Amino acid sequence: MVTGGAEIDRLIGIFAKLPGLGPRSARRIVLKLLAERQGRLVPLIDALRAASEFVRTCAVCGTLDAQDPCHICADPDREPIICVVETVADLWALDRAAGYRGRYHVLGGTLSAIAGRGPEQINIASLLSRLSSGQVSELILALPATIDGATTAHYLLDRLARYNIPVSRLAQGVPIGGALEILDDGTLAAAMKSRRAM
Repeated sequence: MVTGGAEIDRLIGIFAKLPGLGPRSARRIVLKLLAERQGRLVPLIDALRAASEFVRTCAVCGTLDAQDPCHICADPDREPIICVVETVADLWALDRAAGYRGRYHVLGGTLSAIAGRGPEQINIASLLSRLSSGQVSELILALPATIDGATTAHYLLDRLARYNIPVSRLAQGVPIGGALEILDDGTLAAAMKSRRAM
């Protein structure tokens, strides 16, 4: 493989490790950045430097933000409801979808015996600490519809029993615009279970 030297190979290798990118996509990105240094590469370097210096994990909910507590936790107009999610990406997706004006808690993973992730490896202790304040009116579990997500939800339900806080979970099933024939069996079964009166 012919490339432009160790520096370019290293850059391609870094991009190729990002989710959704492989070596070919990484090469195209690197070539575009280098071809347009002032318009693309320099602003990217500046943005990466700023993110590295200023973005932190929120000590309250576990999201990423340039302030701590994050802008969501610091917002006094948010409802006293906590939506528990697996990742920061899940938080961003839910908050972008609108309709929810509560707070969040990022676990940073789900319980997984195969991956060796127990309760100590995810952000459960700080969630329980937040609930001890008595300021939370409801907890929403927005965890993935996987075995690990279900295991984590059951574990949390056991731990939450003593707090006397209503716990709900996101409805699961047919997405808007989803054709039944292309959905998997698990999604269809969840949709049938979660049906409601019209």
